[in-house]
Amino acid sequence: MGITSKKEFEKNDFPVLDSYEGGSIILTQLDALVNWARSNSVWPLTFGTRCCAIEFMAVGASRHDMARFGYEVARATPRQADMIIISGSINYKMAPVLKRLYDQIADPKYVIAMGACAVSGGPFYYNSYSIVKGADHVIPVDIYVPGCPPRPEALLYAFLQLQKKIKREKNFKKQLKK
Repeated sequence: MGITSKKEFEKNDFPVLDSYEGGSIILTQLDALVNWARSNSVWPLTFGTRCCAIEFMAVGASRHDMARFGYEVARATPRQADMIIISGSINYKMAPVLKRLYDQIADPKYVIAMGACAVSGGPFYYNSYSIVKGADHVIPVDIYVPGCPPRPEALLYAFLQLQKKIKREKNFKKQLKK
């Protein structure tokens, strides 16, 4: 079977050029191979401030098991993390700390805002002067997970969407142009 045109080659991440008895020949770009490896070994930094942090803990439990998707090693220090999961509301006193943690994560870095409080301030924003309206007012957010609190399945879906985003990145072409 195999690839017959350039369009078929470009739409596949790992196209099979030719199949034969006992295996097949796979041709890929270095970007696709590196991004595949990076997307399956993302280490999150937890920033849990309210009830959404309990749902994040449920994702790490055996029932949902985020280790299947390569997010197993939740770190407590930003210098060992690739991504930050903000779960809960952020008040103005915590905002500079969140910004400092984000700045300490090595590039490329990703952010997931989990729950109504991290996405838009939640119900606490309207009755308080100290709550930030959303995490995107402090740091750039890649993926939003709605809900109050969101189900563990919603966070797993966000992990899958982040994996798709990482697989589509073009890294080496940017570095060669600099």
